[in-house]
Amino acid sequence: MKIAVLSDIHGNFPALEAVTDHVERWHPDFVLVAGDIVNRGPRSHDCLNVLLEKQKQDDWKIIRGNHEDYVISRENPNDPKEGPKFDLFQPTYYIYQQFNYDVSSISALPEEIRINSAEYGCVRMVHASMRHNRDGIYPETTDAKLKKQIGLAPDVFITGHTHRPFVRTFGKTLVVNAGSVGLPFDEDQRTGYAKITYRRKGWKAKIVRLSYNIDQAKRDFYETGYLEGAGPQAKIVLLELELALSQLWHWSKRYSNLILQGKMTAAESIEAFLQDPITEPYW
Repeated sequence: MKIAVLSDIHGNFPALEAVTDHVERWHPDFVLVAGDIVNRGPRSHDCLNVLLEKQKQDDWKIIRGNHEDYVISRENPNDPKEGPKFDLFQPTYYIYQQFNYDVSSISALPEEIRINSAEYGCVRMVHASMRHNRDGIYPETTDAKLKKQIGLAPDVFITGHTHRPFVRTFGKTLVVNAGSVGLPFDEDQRTGYAKITYRRKGWKAKIVRLSYNIDQAKRDFYETGYLEGAGPQAKIVLLELELALSQLWHWSKRYSNLILQGKMTAAESIEAFLQDPITEPYW
């Protein structure tokens, strides 16, 4: 049994192309996509269309992540169309517009995939943890917390969300975080995915990292109109791509309350943040 796992593509089409090409030459029995296909990147529509087409094959299985949910939430008729709160969610609203205000394709995606077999046991995939889809599992997560996050322990537990890949054994469970296809946050700009295999001695996994056309991925921010249409936050996402470190969460933690209180605009906060971004690992 061979399983390939992709996660957190975030509209990075050149990275997705490189990974899918590598995966298909490996010929896995299943390809699992652990969510966050869209948002936080310039070519969400292209990435989703490719994967929905592949999902027509029985061996490709896709779930949605928190960024799909963010775009779905823009359907709310009470969603602000201007003002500080809109400024905080402008990139998500831009992606919602790119989907012509129709999120039925991502709303239909499940939140969990299970593959059960008498021979191989249970393989379970969620975007983050069994608690919710923003509850990330990190390399440094304690055993006590991990026990709560994976719930009733399967033979293989697959996750993503954190953009930091790892393989870890917890009791009899192989825990695999596939990292990120489109926005790695481990200081390694390369794209990547997870290979999981079952042999006589049980389940094993490894993380595969691949070089890809990151220069085209950067140009896509300009050529697609994303850098302008998604608002000032798009500058921070581009910086994340360049540094392979999370930036947007740290910006939000520093400035979101000030923006909501009207003490500064989103554009002002981003220019301030770009003067002092995250340039070293924060774990």
